[in-house]
Amino acid sequence: MLDERKLAVLRAVVEDFVNTNEPVGSRALADRHRLGVSPATIRNDMVALEEDGYIAQPHTSAGRVPTDKGYRLFVDRLSSVKPLSAPERRAIESFLAGAVDLDEIVARTVRLLAQLTRQVAIVQYPSLTRSSVQHVELVPLGGQRVMMVVITDTGRVEQRVIDGLGEVNGTAVNDLRSMLNRAISGLHLGEVPDAVEDLPAQVPPEHRQMAVAVLSVLLESLVERHEEKIVLAGTANLAAVDFAASLRDVLEALEENMVLIRLLGEAKDPSMLTVRIGAENFHEGLRSTSIVSADYGVGNQSLAKIGVVGPTRMDYPGTMGAVRAVARYVGQILAGQ
Repeated sequence: MLDERKLAVLRAVVEDFVNTNEPVGSRALADRHRLGVSPATIRNDMVALEEDGYIAQPHTSAGRVPTDKGYRLFVDRLSSVKPLSAPERRAIESFLAGAVDLDEIVARTVRLLAQLTRQVAIVQYPSLTRSSVQHVELVPLGGQRVMMVVITDTGRVEQRVIDGLGEVNGTAVNDLRSMLNRAISGLHLGEVPDAVEDLPAQVPPEHRQMAVAVLSVLLESLVERHEEKIVLAGTANLAAVDFAASLRDVLEALEENMVLIRLLGEAKDPSMLTVRIGAENFHEGLRSTSIVSADYGVGNQSLAKIGVVGPTRMDYPGTMGAVRAVARYVGQILAGQ
């Protein structure tokens, strides 16, 4: 473990390198930070930090830069993340509050997070396995068509128009809607197929064909794998970054949905904030990046993940604060809906 003085020097090296993108020397640290010791002492501490692998000297005559190990200790020893300003909080609230459905919430969230952090923002749709049916609505549209609307507790809304039903009887549609809501309201989506398996037999024979068609579309809409749907924004922010690996490798990794899902990890705890730095990332193309992610959800229930990808030379306190704050606002909006 480092003593407090060396930790203060490491913290100063990280902060200066993140701000300037230039290797940091002992004289600059003495001038910019109140470390309470001479440049010679700071130089000796930097030598010790380099020997322990926390900083490195990229060129013979240059100052030092943090290593992945140095960034990791810096993050682990953060006393707090950077809070958002009052104007930022108001802007987030008003921007996200205007969303009318889950798709718009996700779209607004990913754009907002990319703007706040100037990194690549990633938002995962709420997991299918964590969603429950809140209500099913069936609306006759005239002719042979019925519109079906399925609303889940996570804000997901599925809307389908079912055609070719023969003559649609309004009373039969209302009866089927009531039957469906009694059978599946409150159930997790994965439980729906078993719950509706015997419903056609309970429908009068003259309306059974309609019931089978409606149930078929219902099941088709619920088995889509929304838990594997990831939305990105801000990839252009990477153009201004010098990566140890090629930018192409980073962009190719970001195009793979399953890579992003593994990087974000499984949603477990709405209060959890995760930071993966450099070589801690399993994908070769992302070894020069850091990923900051958090769960979002309703109450104590985690629904999915939100995060950003950027260079290891990242404003960790600011990025962590933004990711955590946006995740909380998204959870509040979902709870309100």
